[in-house]
Amino acid sequence: MRQAAQAQRVVVVGGGAAGLYTALTLRALNPRVRVTLLTKRKIEESNTWYAQGGIAAVLPGTAGPDSIGAHIADTLAAGAGLCAEDAVTLMCEEAPRHITRLEELGVPFDVDGGRPAVGREAAHSAPRILRIGGDASGAGLASGLIPAVRADDAIDVTEHAFVTRILRTWDGSGCRAAGVEFIPGTGTGPASVIQADAVVLATGGAGQLFEHTTNPSVATADGVALAWRAGAVVADAEFFQFHPTALDVPGHPLISEAVRGEGARLVDASGKRFLQYFSDAGDLAPRDIVSRSIARHLAATGEARVFLDATGLGRAFLERRFPTLTALTRGHGLDWSAEPIPVVPAAHYWMGGVQTDTSGRTSLPGLYAVGEVACTGVHGANRLASNSLLEGLVFGARAAADLSAPASWPVFASTPLDLGGSGVEQVFTRSELQRLMSDHAGVVRDGGGLRIAAKQLAQFGIAGSSVADREQGNLLLAARLVVHAAAARTASRGAHYRSDEPDSASNRRSVPEGSGKPVGSGNSMAFSDPAAGVAP
Repeated sequence: MRQAAQAQRVVVVGGGAAGLYTALTLRALNPRVRVTLLTKRKIEESNTWYAQGGIAAVLPGTAGPDSIGAHIADTLAAGAGLCAEDAVTLMCEEAPRHITRLEELGVPFDVDGGRPAVGREAAHSAPRILRIGGDASGAGLASGLIPAVRADDAIDVTEHAFVTRILRTWDGSGCRAAGVEFIPGTGTGPASVIQADAVVLATGGAGQLFEHTTNPSVATADGVALAWRAGAVVADAEFFQFHPTALDVPGHPLISEAVRGEGARLVDASGKRFLQYFSDAGDLAPRDIVSRSIARHLAATGEARVFLDATGLGRAFLERRFPTLTALTRGHGLDWSAEPIPVVPAAHYWMGGVQTDTSGRTSLPGLYAVGEVACTGVHGANRLASNSLLEGLVFGARAAADLSAPASWPVFASTPLDLGGSGVEQVFTRSELQRLMSDHAGVVRDGGGLRIAAKQLAQFGIAGSSVADREQGNLLLAARLVVHAAAARTASRGAHYRSDEPDSASNRRSVPEGSGKPVGSGNSMAFSDPAAGVAP
């Protein structure tokens, strides 16, 4: 494959941890590069900002039985046999140096007795979750990275910029990314174009596909849609993680898994614990198991909701360890130190996305993807708690390193797929799409429901060109990808649970010859016409 020249102009799309850290690392490695960072809303509005738990990392000199090998093993176990082991190993081994770099950038990790404070979360075999501000780790991380980005005169930040297209051009070797087109966040102004040597997608996920989600309103699958329309391969779209404990109030704010790590328990309406009937790990089972156990328990009992009981932790501990959550619950008229609080599984993290190698490179030369929008294989069928911020840091830095000294571009095996609709243009609302996806492609799925969803999605269409309309179009495309992939994977695995095949252990990842990286069995998909839309 062709060897590319060092990038001198790079566009980063997205202002969460992955995008910010990629921009900063790229500038540190290549002082001559100029970076334009585009965000759909204000730079603080990202999934990163709302993250609570922290960053999983095993630091040198860690007390107790923990090790990097144990972190790797826990990640592989949570991923239900579908992780790319090379990516997992890189992520866990490279974690310590990125924590050191964050400290150099002024990120204020919590300490305990002069050492970094660590907590434990579900499916981790030891306490290794570094936190910031108790339960405000995402905001703390972003608050450290954003000023560093703004202070760099060679990083141009443009907020309220909605990217509509990845520009492409032909060179002697074929098609490659050549910049982006974007419109103002209101959608009322003319389109602008930025030519670039490379584009990095760091746009986050697609939680707005479902009725209950912990994601902010900006999580509308924009990056996956941009990459798909540019001809990049998408993989593992069926794997969507539902966090088991979102507060059951409007907006469904997240209740961190760290609360259960400290000893809180899930109970039913009668106050009885029930998870031990579904998993030997009980309340500390992986998220996919806990979420579907809640769904199965409610279906069996006919009850409407379950509860998180943190009363045993005591008021003083809750206020000190979880100040943000204490204020959140109090704001909804709840006293979680005195009574269990209602919770519901909510769409939280998309393990699938734009397929990349371990340097963030997609199948389209010049296009990189990092963070939640990417599918490196590091999460397999189910992400281990607090590996998401870590993934954005590690692979964002690796993408920056590749941009500074690019290597040969990867080729991924994929199946061409035409997601065209039925020709019927039925305008739909976001709530209608969310209800359809929650009913038929949520925590529990089956073949009949997925066929219903596919038929309905084929009839949906977009009528306008405003930012809201474009977000609808991106969600519709993502919904079709999820449903297609979920129907193709007939066996249950991790976060993809088929009630018509609940106990299957087949459909392991396969390694296509020459790719050097596992991809989802039969579920790596490419746009049916990758040559369309090339800029003249």
